[in-house]
Amino acid sequence: MATVTTVLKAVGLFVADFFNSITDWFQTKPAWANVEVLEETELRTTGGVHERHKAKALWEKTGAVVMVEAAELSSLKSQLYDLEVPLFAVVKENIGKELDCFKKYFSGRVYVDQKRNFYGPTLRWMCFSMFLRIGVWRNIWRAYRRGFRGNIKGEGLILGGVFVIGPGDQGILLEHREKEFGDKVNMLAVLRTARKMKENLAR
Repeated sequence: MATVTTVLKAVGLFVADFFNSITDWFQTKPAWANVEVLEETELRTTGGVHERHKAKALWEKTGAVVMVEAAELSSLKSQLYDLEVPLFAVVKENIGKELDCFKKYFSGRVYVDQKRNFYGPTLRWMCFSMFLRIGVWRNIWRAYRRGFRGNIKGEGLILGGVFVIGPGDQGILLEHREKEFGDKVNMLAVLRTARKMKENLAR
């Protein structure tokens, strides 16, 4: 029985890899972000008062980890707090109750990037190819069980990512771009980069 299960798992992985390799051909390849563009991006605060800030203010003194619609990183908030590295979230729109739902899983500051510079320099969309990727279905189901709900009003097909940006002239130290919805960044890599960032700042 164990042998049959092992064979089925192997076949399942082969099929998943096969469809992923096909759909990768239709994905827009990510281009590296330009820190100068990100610094000058105007972000709008969410909540009661809507203020506008240059994104550079988020990391120019201490550095920061910036989630671009990646709520899973919230679990690192306490460890980043110990390192005195703030964690922020950037979303592309504030429509309906979607942002309120997002904030249930993220207690930090959330900003809106209306020009979507944090999603660029080339916007990457996942359209019909998403239906062929097993990982997408798995991530959607996991998000649904956790209570995440989207809407049909916005542009929910744009892929996001994660940045670790250092203070001063350290620039972008880690950049992760989603290959599919729910594609998680390596949490240990984020923590290692944050620690190294603080060590460089202390020198």
